[in-house]
Amino acid sequence: MIDLYTASTPNGWKVSITLEELNIPYKVIPIDLIKGEQKEAAFLKINPNGRIPAIIDHDENDLAIFESGAIMIHLAEKKGNLLPSDPYKRSKVIQWLMFQMGGIGPMMGQANVFYRYFPEKLQSVIDRYQNESKRLFEVLNNHLSENEYLAGEFSIADIANWSWIRIHKWSGVNIDDLKDLKRWMEAVGERPACKKGIDIPHPLELPEDEDSEEIKKFEKNANKLLQK
Repeated sequence: MIDLYTASTPNGWKVSITLEELNIPYKVIPIDLIKGEQKEAAFLKINPNGRIPAIIDHDENDLAIFESGAIMIHLAEKKGNLLPSDPYKRSKVIQWLMFQMGGIGPMMGQANVFYRYFPEKLQSVIDRYQNESKRLFEVLNNHLSENEYLAGEFSIADIANWSWIRIHKWSGVNIDDLKDLKRWMEAVGERPACKKGIDIPHPLELPEDEDSEEIKKFEKNANKLLQK
């Protein structure tokens, strides 16, 4: 049994989708980021960095694991699926997983901060992170023009990148001109585990009306996280 400490964010979805794909029994323990539960002493014993997601694997002497990529690798190895044992194929999966961890996630995360949450609108900074996010999307698009999935067969690399790119509009980045990326996004999004995983611990509907009170409230709450 796995205890999953999570919230409705791209990094959280990466792990909940992986658990669903692998059909691993798990218990969801929601973490309220706005209340700062990720900084409470009990959670810091599991993840000293005070971020979600984190797991405790009770089948492995209550092993606590943080960092979403590390969790995904552990779970894939645990079940012998979504991460090939062949060294060549395994390397390809890990490369594209690290592409998300070191590129897509950080660039989109900063685009979200400066485009949505930061009190000052620094256009040069916004442009920097949106343009770099788009460049990384183009890298994926070019690769996917010759590949159905990122590393041959469907893998944790697809889960990781998809979980972030699905909120590209929130980052202010358009992908309408990236047909192969869109084809892949649609295919991954149709998987039952992906549909279920993004509703853990609860569905998150990002507001689309830029002038609505709902979006202002969402941005205000997210802004609080910058201080935590």
